Amino acid sequence: MIILGIDPGTATTGFGVINFDQEIQLLDYGCIETAKNLQLADRLNIINKDLEIIIKEWLPDTIAIEELFFSKNVKTAMHVAHARGAIMQKLSDRSYHIYEYKPQQVKEAVCGYGNAEKWQVQNMVKAILNMNEIPKPDDAADALAVAICHGQTLNTHMKLYA
Repeated sequence: MIILGIDPGTATTGFGVINFDQEIQLLDYGCIETAKNLQLADRLNIINKDLEIIIKEWLPDTIAIEELFFSKNVKTAMHVAHARGAIMQKLSDRSYHIYEYKPQQVKEAVCGYGNAEKWQVQNMVKAILNMNEIPKPDDAADALAVAICHGQTLNTHMKLYA
């Protein structure tokens, strides 16, 4: 099963693609980046177009996105919410059911501890996917963690209801 994990953001949206079958296999990861000098609508359009390319390339079976966490910076939270909305609209338009995970759920699935530090998540992603180095940038590592979380969640549900 090909899983696309997404860590939304306006400046940087991380994505991670894994094949989650009997073994977890890394397929692709990276970031969609937008220039800070662009208007918000233009940035969202770039995210939308680049996401379309990723979907066409990998044809994911399922897609998971990180939920918005509370931010002390309201402006940042609003921009991330806009990016999430644009991403969710694109996925819905492509008839994908969107699975959402809170940051604590992702940390729990990847590290076994919902309050794990960012470096712990990155090291576990590296280990789980048999990577030589920690995936960079952080947003890409977070997206891979979301994909791993979703795969583990689906795997658990399949075992429970088999």
